[in-house]
Amino acid sequence: MNTPRRRLVRNAATQASGAVQQRQLSKLGARLQKERLALTRWLRRLRRAFHAFEKGVDRVSRLERKLATFEAGTGHGRPAR
Repeated sequence: MNTPRRRLVRNAATQASGAVQQRQLSKLGARLQKERLALTRWLRRLRRAFHAFEKGVDRVSRLERKLATFEAGTGHGRPAR
């Protein structure tokens, strides 16, 4: 390979780059808005799931306490004296 590599000669940035940049900015803005909407939907779903989880934990702890009082003696749901 005796021939040197060919260089690409590129023109300096022209006025069209401003239009390209503006188009990219508008695309990015639209994408950001779309992603924010998706995030709010996910957060709403996550919040709902977390509250359901908390309710389940409360139910389990309530049942465990009730079971402990029954096993302790009285059987009426009141703690033994």
